[in-house]
Amino acid sequence: MPALLSDTALIFGRYARQTLRSKFQILFGVLTPLLYLLFFGPLLTDLPLGPDGDSWQILVPGLLLQLGLFGATFSGFALIIEKQFGVVERMRVTPISRLALLLGRILRDAALFVFQAVLLVLAALVMGLRAPLAGILVGFAFVALLTAGLASLSYALAMKVGKPQEFGPAVNAVSMPAMLLSGLMLPMTLAPTWLDVLSHLMPFRYLVDAVRAAYVGDYATAAMLYGVLTAIAFALFSVAVGTRVFKRAGA
Repeated sequence: MPALLSDTALIFGRYARQTLRSKFQILFGVLTPLLYLLFFGPLLTDLPLGPDGDSWQILVPGLLLQLGLFGATFSGFALIIEKQFGVVERMRVTPISRLALLLGRILRDAALFVFQAVLLVLAALVMGLRAPLAGILVGFAFVALLTAGLASLSYALAMKVGKPQEFGPAVNAVSMPAMLLSGLMLPMTLAPTWLDVLSHLMPFRYLVDAVRAAYVGDYATAAMLYGVLTAIAFALFSVAVGTRVFKRAGA
């Protein structure tokens, strides 16, 4: 265990330093949710969507998870580039744990997207969002769990495919239906009955509902329970899948 922790810290430090040297990467990831916030949010201000009549309490949680969804699913692009330049092969011959090779990357991704989520929430507060501090912190925790799960699967896919041209379409085939069926932009309760029922098959919907509950201070609810259980189960399952792929690839 101490070796795993030290190896994970080593890999995390390596990729964290790379990220810090790329200010463009840090800020560009939050650009799309921020544009939604600036140009789509004002359209909802006169609609009493939230429990307190605050549409920001509906939109911002969705944008937070959208940030994790689209950011983390494309994390594997960097790994494909590393494979092409032989970085992955050189890492394999080191005594570093294969699990640490995955965990270090995941932790960097989680830290990056939580930081971007902080920037997004700060902008939302300026525009009129009102939410309890505890609820905002809960939202950041969900972003971290979602990032860990999706980044793990993204890296696992990147280990399996050989070209970015194969990776991109596969990710889009998953991320777009996930966004549309999770109610990221608007609650799925506004959708037709058949679409609302179908959305319950999408695990990310439970995360969205949980964060929206947290943003109005409803912590002891069924939505929060289902969201927490789904987020933890998804993260654990995804990390297990990613670890298995990394170990097999390094064998």
